[in-house]
Amino acid sequence: YTIQRQEYTKRRYLNRPAETEVKTSASVSIQVDDGAVAHAIRKMGWRVYVTNQADLTLEQTVLAYREEYLIERGFRRLKDNPLSLTPMYLDSDKRITGLIRLMTIALRVLTLMEFHVRRKLHQAGEKLAGLYSGNPKRSTANPTTEMMLRVFRPEFAI
Repeated sequence: YTIQRQEYTKRRYLNRPAETEVKTSASVSIQVDDGAVAHAIRKMGWRVYVTNQADLTLEQTVLAYREEYLIERGFRRLKDNPLSLTPMYLDSDKRITGLIRLMTIALRVLTLMEFHVRRKLHQAGEKLAGLYSGNPKRSTANPTTEMMLRVFRPEFAI
């Protein structure tokens, strides 16, 4: 990189004293280290898969882990809408355990409803319309439970 500094002197004018103005400019040149970039890309491509299922092949294990976003979606449903498992002050561990079990059952109901509707739509080769509030003719073959519940109770938009 290089830095250039230039000074300009302004002359005195009437009541204004003489001033010195300094202008600084910097320039940077970049060179990409292709070897380091390739090494970083190779490192980012690796994932560690651990399972206690000894009968799974490597391919089956990788395919199963690629579906892990579904599990993360369930956790998001627990923390956000529609279930909203938020930090609260409960008196005993039994109550906390009971609340989490109840929320887990509710999550299973949401997931099961979504699974059955999607499977039936796939078997029939159909799509479900009327779920999008701004576009009633838009249809989908993969509706979420939240979308379907919103149709029945619009005031509880999830």
